[in-house]
Amino acid sequence: MCLAVPGRVLDIEERDGTRMATVDFGGVVKEVCLEYLPDLRVGEYAIVHVGFALQRLDEESAKQTLELFAELGLLQEEFGDEWNAAAEAGGGQVSPFADEDAVEEARK
Repeated sequence: MCLAVPGRVLDIEERDGTRMATVDFGGVVKEVCLEYLPDLRVGEYAIVHVGFALQRLDEESAKQTLELFAELGLLQEEFGDEWNAAAEAGGGQVSPFADEDAVEEARK
């Protein structure tokens, strides 16, 4: 299955005349084409499908969607081994999209 997944833009650069970004999907980082969203900025979220940022998304909606995808195992399905590595790097106990209270509670 190919999902359209929200991700946060970490940096932007132009490569061979194409606007590209490094995007974080909760620990899995991918290169994404920004040609459909030319005014997207570092720190903003976008829905990404097959390597293209298609729509800007507010942070709260992005985090809620990513949390739901993670709970349903859809990110595991989409990113496979990369998602496992990101989860292990984060301790594997708390979703990378959890709010600070959930992270603090898991540490107790």
